[in-house]
Amino acid sequence: MRIRLALVTACLSLATALPAQAAATGTHLEGRLPSGAAYVMDVPASWNGTVLLYSHGYTPAGAPNPAQNTPGQAARDKLLAEGYALIGSSYATNGWAIAEAVPDQLATLDLFTEKFGAARRTLAWGTSYGGFVTTMLAERHADRFDGSLSMCGLVQGGVANWNSTLDPVFALRTLLAPDSGIRLTGFGDQAEAVAAGKALEPKVEAAQRTPEGRARIALAAALHNIPGHNDASQPEPGPTDWAARQSNQYAAVRGLLQLPAFSWRQEAEARAGGSPSWNTGVDYTAMLARSPLYKEVTELYKEAGLSLRTDLAALGKAPRIAADPQAVRWMRDTSVLSGRLSDPQLNIHTTGDALIPVQAESAYRRAATAAGSAGLLRQAYVDGPGHCTFTTGETLAALDALEDRLDTGRWDTSPSGLNSRARQEDPTTDARYVPRIPTAYPRPYDLAHPGDTRP
Repeated sequence: MRIRLALVTACLSLATALPAQAAATGTHLEGRLPSGAAYVMDVPASWNGTVLLYSHGYTPAGAPNPAQNTPGQAARDKLLAEGYALIGSSYATNGWAIAEAVPDQLATLDLFTEKFGAARRTLAWGTSYGGFVTTMLAERHADRFDGSLSMCGLVQGGVANWNSTLDPVFALRTLLAPDSGIRLTGFGDQAEAVAAGKALEPKVEAAQRTPEGRARIALAAALHNIPGHNDASQPEPGPTDWAARQSNQYAAVRGLLQLPAFSWRQEAEARAGGSPSWNTGVDYTAMLARSPLYKEVTELYKEAGLSLRTDLAALGKAPRIAADPQAVRWMRDTSVLSGRLSDPQLNIHTTGDALIPVQAESAYRRAATAAGSAGLLRQAYVDGPGHCTFTTGETLAALDALEDRLDTGRWDTSPSGLNSRARQEDPTTDARYVPRIPTAYPRPYDLAHPGDTRP
């Protein structure tokens, strides 16, 4: 429900203005919403009438959580110079804060309207978890926005995300620590979750030192679609350099164990009232066969002299994990996307993303097609390793393309068109948009298709 302006204005903390020198070129406001969320607004002196509501990415519990209104300083400076108003909030809480993020972002927009007047055009945009918040705003509050831009977004939604995070650690425990009893879901608190992750880590580290272990880690990575080049600090392997690709995936698997699969999961479970994840009825043999990493896995198993069929059979026979029905309902109600768009949305994603693999876009494409919104959705891909590693030019090119769609009624999201826009926005860096159709997401779950298996 929309936060009423009267409630916002009654509880606002005092706003602060920039020093006189900065104020001469625009207005900078900071303060707090009734929820406790911080907000920040930058409005140039020559405002062009468009306001951009930015949703930031996931902030772990206990980490600093400042308000943000752009992905970075370079984008902020350029957009202000072009006349855009930039606003955003911190969300009232850290972690899986979708229930707070959506109303806090709407409250920030209400406050902006009170202080500066109605915008000619309002766009939602965000990165990572913020791309998910952006799409939720676009679907559930379409009357507030003219269009949206989701960048490296978690657009597979909450249930699919946590299921897909479960699959690789289930494989690692089954194949590398079968009698360990390491808990993978249903954590009582953060200490228990962190301890579980730390118990599995040395098993994975030891496995990485043997050909058999490396093959099994590659199998786990394939169930999450972790790409073989996923960090800009990694040399890019050749297409059949299986050893180098697996080494890169191992680094991402360790990161998965250290935060998302255990610590972040527990925080989400605490909100949901239990575990929203399951793998009952999941066919891991079929899942691997659909993975773009299938060839790598088979080659590494062959080199190790290990039977892939035997390991897949072990996954098939291992005791499965059931979800808590009330937690699935909570996650479905708060964190599952419908695909129902009323206004244009552009999604961009890096191809080498290990945290939110590019296949998330296939999940949202499926949802939008089922909802009859495919014509309003466009997706574009940047050929680069890492999560949200867009250049400023690539980011602003996407924003330009969205605005052009609103101005003309026609999409131009071809790689050549986006690269041309990116070079115009920032001639100093490469433009890397490429043609791409990602493979299917391993276990999609949206309101039109609640999954092939039930919790």
